[in-house]
Amino acid sequence: MDFRDFTVVALAEDVRQQETTAVDLTKAALANIDRLNPSINAFCAYNSTAALAEAAHIDARISNGEHLPLAGIPIGVKDLEDAQGFVTTFGSQMHVHDAPAAFDSVLVGRLRQAGCVVLGKTNTPEFGFKGKTDNVPFGASCNPWDLHRTPGGSSGGSSAALASGMIPLATGSDGGGSIRIPSALCGLSGIKTSQGRVPNGGAKPPGSGLLTVKGPMTNRIRDAAYVLDQCIGEDPSDIFSLPKPRDPWYPQLDGRLPERVIWSSSMGITSVDREILKACENVIGQLADAGVEIIEKEDIWSTNPFPSWLVFWTAARGRAQGHLRGTPEWQKIDADLRPQIEIGLDKFTAADYARAIDMCHLLNLELEVAFESAPLILTPATRGHAPKIEGDGFVDGQETADWVAFTMGINMTRNPAGIVPIALSDDGMPLGMQVIGRQRQDLTVLRAMTGLEDMLGFEARADVAMLASS
Repeated sequence: MDFRDFTVVALAEDVRQQETTAVDLTKAALANIDRLNPSINAFCAYNSTAALAEAAHIDARISNGEHLPLAGIPIGVKDLEDAQGFVTTFGSQMHVHDAPAAFDSVLVGRLRQAGCVVLGKTNTPEFGFKGKTDNVPFGASCNPWDLHRTPGGSSGGSSAALASGMIPLATGSDGGGSIRIPSALCGLSGIKTSQGRVPNGGAKPPGSGLLTVKGPMTNRIRDAAYVLDQCIGEDPSDIFSLPKPRDPWYPQLDGRLPERVIWSSSMGITSVDREILKACENVIGQLADAGVEIIEKEDIWSTNPFPSWLVFWTAARGRAQGHLRGTPEWQKIDADLRPQIEIGLDKFTAADYARAIDMCHLLNLELEVAFESAPLILTPATRGHAPKIEGDGFVDGQETADWVAFTMGINMTRNPAGIVPIALSDDGMPLGMQVIGRQRQDLTVLRAMTGLEDMLGFEARADVAMLASS
């Protein structure tokens, strides 16, 4: 069963109408994992027995007349958050022998309550520290479009599982682009909602502090909106959580294009690979032909957000793992992550952290100046092409570590932002475009994304048959 052939909305309705069962969907997902995961390495752990028992319980609840919006939907949970009964390893050798989680995260708990069946955990780089997905205990996840390329990170296991049709729904998190980057590299539509929409509550503080956003990941954005309707809303254990909107988002997505958008190929801070730029400009041309007013604006930000973003990120790493320096556990940490921890310990001061918070304010002010012209900003998803498993991304044919530039600043300003697939590159890899909205205007972003999806009709898929035989 290729879950790319079905929407989450339709699958859940079929289970509610008892035209299929949660057990059937779970068996199909488990069969997909057995068949495809050896090639892709999207899941780092799963439990067939527990999943089938959970699915049978869902079917019993349906038979008893209970309404479950996500009845029987099998899901993978990114291995940075808790799912009861599974070890949360954080992709780290230090945590593979931890006790299984006793409770779900708020997000996973809400998904289960809505009827989802948890299959297992999806792979992630150690503590989510980079835009590729590999780690010491479980190895690298592969992009279903090309097994020699990364599916992105840090939600790369989730994106690879979705893009191969292995499962219909997964969880992700985004502290600098970790939902948006893998969505772009795997041909998915994915959204980082406004911080606080999906609570980061529970016993554990969010891993990347003020930057962290959790949320569902799906192949297309209408499904993501439908799932978000089941899991957004305040939680008393998250001091930044936002109230649930009065009306659900999914019914309000009519596919209409916005009247005006801002197009920025650089945001004033970077340059873009020529092939990616050409693909984005083609979309802008289609929007103009469809009657959308295009406002071109390059100088949106006067300062590159990355140096201030790095203060937040390395401070979080220093806070979480800095105490291990000088102990035997230190050598178990990814060799590329250790320098980031040390930067957080040794380079930045409390005043630097306060200045980084000031930069969040200033970046948002500059966005608001731009938004006076139009309610949405369109940018490329990444400035470069998907890296190979061993290596960095490519910009104009040159390998570079600086292949991501458009996502991190939006975690600082807390705006909603999503990715829509727009084309395939000459080497057959997905390319994406980012849609940024004003503060807490998530619905505006979702509406624009559905309009773009409908206009572009991107239907290309990774060759699953090739994956299964490789």
